Amino acid sequence: MKTRIDVSPEMVAFIGPGPVPAGDWPHRSIGFGYRLGRATMAFHPKPRPGDDLAGADIVFVVMQSACKRIFGTVPAQLATWHLPSEIRVIAQAVEDCRTGGMAGTTLRAAKSIELLCVTFERMLDGSLIPADGAGALSAIEAERIAAARSLIDDHWHEKLTLDSISRACGINRAKLTRGFRSMFAMSVADAIADRRLGGARQMLLATDLPVSSIGYRCGYLNNASFTRAFSRRFGQAPSQLRNARLAA
Repeated sequence: MKTRIDVSPEMVAFIGPGPVPAGDWPHRSIGFGYRLGRATMAFHPKPRPGDDLAGADIVFVVMQSACKRIFGTVPAQLATWHLPSEIRVIAQAVEDCRTGGMAGTTLRAAKSIELLCVTFERMLDGSLIPADGAGALSAIEAERIAAARSLIDDHWHEKLTLDSISRACGINRAKLTRGFRSMFAMSVADAIADRRLGGARQMLLATDLPVSSIGYRCGYLNNASFTRAFSRRFGQAPSQLRNARLAA
């Protein structure tokens, strides 16, 4: 049975394996179910214990009126999306919280609010990729491609190639290439570059490491290629970002 956390009078979170327990739920609520293994997130306009929420690692049940008041909208139709890395990281923190007692409950409640806010933000800006984007892929293939995305998100600072990713996730190169683009609207190489450049940006802002060292740590063999890629992605060179931080 999942662990219940009363986040507020308007929101309840259910976390962990097992079914969602019945009980006192917020009145006229909507539901979100996060399946971390499959990297998907489902919206349910009329959640209820049982089939609708089966298999989710994290379930939120939230009053419609609260969503309307805070986010300005309430989704109307059942839908499932692929779980972006940003949302997956927050969801993982909710599930993996090891702090005990009231402190752990409070931390999970706070992270649940953050997860709901980011979910609505991504829904409103239209950046979520529908799960049916997997097209002709089988469920197992879609799950393995989602695993490839998770591998990139977790190991972007290591040497990654299409061959190594396909071997690690048990799917051939061709299906990985086509399926990844279909599911995530980008190539495998683009996903790796995006994570590496995002990591580089964080290091430039948070550390005093030399720019060339940061580029090398993020998988770039020379400073020129790092600077070109970073400038295309963020519109300024790494040194310019670093200097702006130091001047602030």
